[in-house]
Amino acid sequence: MSPLPGLFVSHGAPTLVVGASPAKAFLQQIGARLGRPRAILVASAHWETGLPRIGGAPRPATMHDLCAATRGLHRCSYGVPGDPALARRVADLLGAAGMAASVDPDRGLDVGAWTPLLLMYPAADVPVVPLSIQPALGAAHHLALGRALRPLLDEGVLVVGSGSATHNVLAQHGRAEDAPAPEWVTRFQDWLAARLAAGDVAAVLDARCHGPAGRENHPTAEHLLPLYVALGAAGEGATAERLHRSHTHGVLAMDAYAFTPASGTPALAA
Repeated sequence: MSPLPGLFVSHGAPTLVVGASPAKAFLQQIGARLGRPRAILVASAHWETGLPRIGGAPRPATMHDLCAATRGLHRCSYGVPGDPALARRVADLLGAAGMAASVDPDRGLDVGAWTPLLLMYPAADVPVVPLSIQPALGAAHHLALGRALRPLLDEGVLVVGSGSATHNVLAQHGRAEDAPAPEWVTRFQDWLAARLAAGDVAAVLDARCHGPAGRENHPTAEHLLPLYVALGAAGEGATAERLHRSHTHGVLAMDAYAFTPASGTPALAA
């Protein structure tokens, strides 16, 4: 049996779950295409820590850090079970790779975690474990973190990075949800897809500095870092497939990628 891919998804705004959009439609069908994993480990752009932290709650709460003030969304709940044993397994894998990781027994699921997963697996019957990111440690750290998790793909665990292919929230203000994407967004978005398809990991790691309009598309790094976790989890020589391309508010690219280990068979491209 081929290992699971590493998966990167762009989660957009929390209103993704109540509106209608190409990205929502994509997320609603990708879970069925992937099949039901044993568990999900999700690295979210909305959980930032100095060192890696893993959520070990048996029943993680649904957090509303960005959407409590948005009408109706404070009532959204994603009542999945957690997996404390998997949280400890993740901590052990990271520790073996020389990373000082710890388990948070109370951490819930933030909007970067539950927003895409609620659409992908609405039955809420797949255990979910959240994983933090460390913006101060950079892109290469997150690639290495992902590579330390490579055994999980053979164990039936879906490793998901949840961020955004582009993420300039200041430029988003005043743009309609269906606004066309400006050229500086599409140019970076398609550069990233081309570099990933070419296996040019060095260029991708330096995307904010050397990608076209890299700093404009990612003024801060946190929404790009989960991509490196998902890419790293597939191991060296992974094959990248862009599964989805769309935009919301013009400047938020909603792209999704599957990273298939070299020993696996790509099977998810649309």
